[in-house]
Amino acid sequence: MSDVHEHYTNSPFPDLHGHGLRLRPWDPESDIDADAWLRGLTDPEFQRWNTPLKAITDIDGARESLRARAESTASGTAASYCVTDAASGTPLGHIGVNEIDHVMSVARIGYWVLPEARGRQVATRSLALAAHFGFTDLGLNRLELGHALGHEASCRVAERCGFRYEGTLRGAMFETGRHDAFRDVHLHGRIAADEAPKID
Repeated sequence: MSDVHEHYTNSPFPDLHGHGLRLRPWDPESDIDADAWLRGLTDPEFQRWNTPLKAITDIDGARESLRARAESTASGTAASYCVTDAASGTPLGHIGVNEIDHVMSVARIGYWVLPEARGRQVATRSLALAAHFGFTDLGLNRLELGHALGHEASCRVAERCGFRYEGTLRGAMFETGRHDAFRDVHLHGRIAADEAPKID
């Protein structure tokens, strides 16, 4: 992809390939990446289920947010990936292996898919790649993900990728569009000893 700056190579993590996808680092200086990040975080379906600490409303905010992600990636505490189509390089969404804790051997995964890429199992395929990366390259024992109670699509993605439902966390995330009210979260987890499901 010509708009992705080749100099942006300070990620300590490899690109991930498989299931028709390429997962690569986000590039804050890329117009294509900044636009995809902005569209993803301002999408009504994303905002229905997620309330970031700081709202992203314009392209400058998107670049600032991506630079913060890049810093976390460079430090090795998180791996933020732009999910792209392997053939065309078109951005399809995001997946992050976050809060990497090598002492407790655990990390938390989050993901979203752009509106035009939904219905193609992009989240499922990217989660399968990210989970394999977490258990092999990172050598972690446990991966967790959480989603707002009622987010059935995210629940199905988690279960298809072998992340078992482990319980409901009360008041564990912000309500839609608010920082003064909370809602419950479904917690899913997978450990290294679990058999990896087959993903087409």
